[in-house]
Amino acid sequence: MSHASRAGTADVPPPGTSATPAGVVPADVVSGSPAGGAGRPRAALVTGASSGIGAAVARRLGAQGWRLVRNGRDAGRLGRVAERAPASVFPADLTRPGAERRLTRFALDHTGRVDLLVAGAGVGRAGDFTAMPPSALDEVVEVDLLSTLRLVRQVAPHMVEAGAGRVVLVESLAGAVALRGEAVYSAAKAGLGAFADALRYELRGSGVAVGLVVPGVVDTPFFDRRGVPYRRSWPGPVPAERVADAVWSAVSWGRDEVYVPGWLRLPARVRGAAPGLYRRLAAVFG
Repeated sequence: MSHASRAGTADVPPPGTSATPAGVVPADVVSGSPAGGAGRPRAALVTGASSGIGAAVARRLGAQGWRLVRNGRDAGRLGRVAERAPASVFPADLTRPGAERRLTRFALDHTGRVDLLVAGAGVGRAGDFTAMPPSALDEVVEVDLLSTLRLVRQVAPHMVEAGAGRVVLVESLAGAVALRGEAVYSAAKAGLGAFADALRYELRGSGVAVGLVVPGVVDTPFFDRRGVPYRRSWPGPVPAERVADAVWSAVSWGRDEVYVPGWLRLPARVRGAAPGLYRRLAAVFG
């Protein structure tokens, strides 16, 4: 459940040029990294990387020797994060037309390939569905679902052509079980989970794997920005770094689905096995 604030879309130089767009911090090449072969580090593209889960994932991958391209909507925060952990940064709002194509071209121009895509960008909106402004509904669906599908559509063919790669999507418990007061967010994240399953079946045998990370409540600015703070005493928020560990587990162990924390798999299983019972319990406990 990561969130990035809006910024203008950056342009990408044409393929084959060496110009570096304003605001871009070139990544350091880590020779001999365990993540790479023959002295060349693997390359990862992380969205939502200006704060929260995306930033934590980028830090974890950087510590493992991956060469990074970070995307987010806040150019200032992206630049500050990149100063602490070298990366190529591409500030862009992926809901803007063509932004996913420019980001993909930028990543390929700066790293030569994309071995891993972590889609961590997201935005939330809490409150009664009937009172939600149409603009908020559109933003949640565009950011949390459609922009991710468009980006994967650009990146995945390059992975298939290379015969290797991994896509990791950051869903939410709201998508796995649906939460009161988060109808649109739950719908968008549920769509992301279904997309992960369908794409995994489609790409089987191609060398490209699809992982899904399903966090519960995470200690990020997400809740401050969605309009309603998190007020429950239980379950408590987990650090964003714990979600980054789950992403690393999905990548390094090839896991299809990782819940954070792990016990959250239980309500999802109850909902799948006994939906009537689950709905009765959810009506009481929310």
